[in-house]
Amino acid sequence: MILIIQLIGVLFGVLIMYLSFINLKKKEFTINEWVFWTAIAASFALISLFPDMLNPFIRAFNISRKMDLLIITGFMTLTTVIFYTYNIAMKNQKKLEQLVRKTAMQEAERKGK
Repeated sequence: MILIIQLIGVLFGVLIMYLSFINLKKKEFTINEWVFWTAIAASFALISLFPDMLNPFIRAFNISRKMDLLIITGFMTLTTVIFYTYNIAMKNQKKLEQLVRKTAMQEAERKGK
């Protein structure tokens, strides 16, 4: 019997797959990004439907409950995404600083003439 929480998990996975597809069609995602997010969403939906799939991991890592495994995995994923986003933001900030300097120098040269 499917529980309500399992149904919510499957619907969430399907929603993410749909949004990924829409972003791919709008050319906002590359094919690699679409495959990545679709795989994540499909995994989420499958684990929601069949939580016993996690049993081999639980035994291998000697974790007492499935929820503990999901929480640990969630924190690791969240930390990775935050670190990646931070790196992208810092790269964009450096590029913006260079662009502002270049524009300021061009403006100064134009006013100086």
